[in-house]
Amino acid sequence: MRLRLIRSRRVGPATYLRLLSEHGSAAAALRALPEVAKAAGVKGYEPCPEPVVLAELRAAARVGARMICLGDPDYPAMLADTSDAPPILWSMGRASLLSKPCVAIVGTRNASGLGARMARKLAADLGEAGFTIVSGLARGIDALAHKASLPAGTIAVLAGGVDVVYPAENAALAAEIAETGLRLSEQPLGLQPQARHFPRRNRIVSGLAQGVVVVEAAARSGSLITARLAGEQGREVMAVPGHPMDSRASGANILLRDGATLIRSADDVLEALGLPAPVRDTAPARAPDPTRASEAAHTAPPPPDAPLEGRILAALGPTPLAEDQLTRDMRAPARDMAQALAVLEMSGRITRSAGGMVQLAGD
Repeated sequence: MRLRLIRSRRVGPATYLRLLSEHGSAAAALRALPEVAKAAGVKGYEPCPEPVVLAELRAAARVGARMICLGDPDYPAMLADTSDAPPILWSMGRASLLSKPCVAIVGTRNASGLGARMARKLAADLGEAGFTIVSGLARGIDALAHKASLPAGTIAVLAGGVDVVYPAENAALAAEIAETGLRLSEQPLGLQPQARHFPRRNRIVSGLAQGVVVVEAAARSGSLITARLAGEQGREVMAVPGHPMDSRASGANILLRDGATLIRSADDVLEALGLPAPVRDTAPARAPDPTRASEAAHTAPPPPDAPLEGRILAALGPTPLAEDQLTRDMRAPARDMAQALAVLEMSGRITRSAGGMVQLAGD
């Protein structure tokens, strides 16, 4: 009945709670809905048909998704305290992660090499400290944070149905999260995400967490929406500073200008939250990612079919980066790297300096 109520037309979280409060149960609220709608000027209103809900339940059973309702003992307490908490959550994976303290890490889809390494380092260190890392499974910073925190446990909040992976390039990562972490969504099974769903998703990301860390974000981005929602929810808003001339860091720098806590490491996050490191989860999880022992794995593998010169430009920013580190990040033969760097330098798109450093050319 509760699922049918929230799936009824024009019933959002606030209306759902008001109807339950006024009528005492979901069944009574469903019976009253046509009259409530009529009083609001909506004629011929009908609640969500029962076959629609039954189809959703069957779809959930097929993929092993579990429904968690607001008020259930295992509904996340932090999220329940928000003003528009989702009445229904679909979960796939380790629901026990919802009872652990969480930190959200979000950021740009077009991460620089330095930003990518920072995201992975923060996620891994906070995971080892006992925190569950929450993010939105987007490409870039989100995906890097999820992958780095897989050994400790990570929560991916999806904008579409919990069984719909977007973007498709993160399908393998999403499958790993469903096995050792948790996928979460308030949307019906099978729903393809649309633009309007992402801000709704973002409020869950921030609502689950004690604080949100922004690692590289443009001045207008979904990450800043998440940060704004976090502030409205009373969460700690934190940001990693970036070079003033790098547009990928402009949003994070704006947050810092407006009072966000500056983050240089996981220790800064712990200090900002004012909490001791929590007890680590002893539940079995996947073996630690062996690639974390290598500097070559600090960034996500770039698409193998992308032109090398374009991949180099995407990884660089105004901050100098060691050429040998860039070569490891690109996972390209040294000869190919030398040729690509020479072309980019000759064209004036990058500059190289003493000590084997390279950066994007200034204006």
